[in-house]
Amino acid sequence: MARNHHGIPVWYELMTDDPDAAQTFYAEAIGWHAADSGQPGMDYRIFAQPHGNAIAGMLKRPEGAAPARWLIYFGVDDVDAAVAEVQAAGGDVWMPATTMPGVGRLAMVGDPERNPFYLMRGEPDEPSTAFVAYTGGDKPAAGCGVWNELTTRDQGAAMGFYGRVLGLRQEGGMPMGELGEYSFVHAGPDCIGATMTAQPDWPLGWQPYFLVEDIDAAAARIAKAGGSVVQAPDPIPGGDFSMVAADPAGVRFGLVGSRRA
Repeated sequence: MARNHHGIPVWYELMTDDPDAAQTFYAEAIGWHAADSGQPGMDYRIFAQPHGNAIAGMLKRPEGAAPARWLIYFGVDDVDAAVAEVQAAGGDVWMPATTMPGVGRLAMVGDPERNPFYLMRGEPDEPSTAFVAYTGGDKPAAGCGVWNELTTRDQGAAMGFYGRVLGLRQEGGMPMGELGEYSFVHAGPDCIGATMTAQPDWPLGWQPYFLVEDIDAAAARIAKAGGSVVQAPDPIPGGDFSMVAADPAGVRFGLVGSRRA
C-alpha cells in the first residue's frame, strides 16, 4: 500500500492531566474505544473507532510540560531533514528525532509562534487511517479526523513556514467579514484544513476536527459528559455542520457532522 504523502496528518494525540476522566469523556462524546498501547514503562492509550481503526493516542501530561491540549502528527518523508527545516525557518525543536521500534521515527517541534506539532515517518509502509480528507460526498466512518485548523497571528508567515517544512500550500478560502479570510490548506492533492487569523481572546495553534454522525446529538453527549460547546454548530460547505467543544479539563477540539433533527 502507498504511504501517505508528505504533510498529511497521520496521528492525533491528547496530552491530559487525567487520562481516566478523558477516556470516559471521549468514549461518550465521540464513541471511541480505548485500550492500552502495550508500550512498556508508560501509560499510553489508543483511541479507536468502534470497527477498529486507530485514530489517536493519549498520555498524561508530563510535569512541567505545556498545558494540556490536542496535538497533530504530520507525516514526512524524512524526519531529520524536516527537523532541520524547522530550525532553519525559525521554529523550535522540543524532542529531537527519535526512533521508536515498531512505531517509526518522530520529533516534537514548534513553529515560530511556538505552536507544537509532531513530525513522523511511520515504520509500517502503509497509509494512516487517523485522518481522511473529507469535503462532502461519501462519508468515512465516524470518529476519524477530517479537518485541521491553525489559528495564527499571521497567516502568510505561517504558510511560509509550513510550506517549507511540510510542503503545505494555500488554495482557496472563504471570506469571514471582520475575521478575515478562512484560507484552505492543502497537502498534495488533499485539502487537510485551513488557517485563520487569531482574535485577541482566541488560543493559537492547531485544532483537529473529528467526524460524528449527528452534530446535535454529539453536542448533547458532550454536555452530559461534563464538557461544553464553545462554538455552536455552524453550516459548512457540503451540507454538514462544524462546532468547537471543550472537554471537562477545558481542552478544545472540533467536530463535524450532519444535522439530522
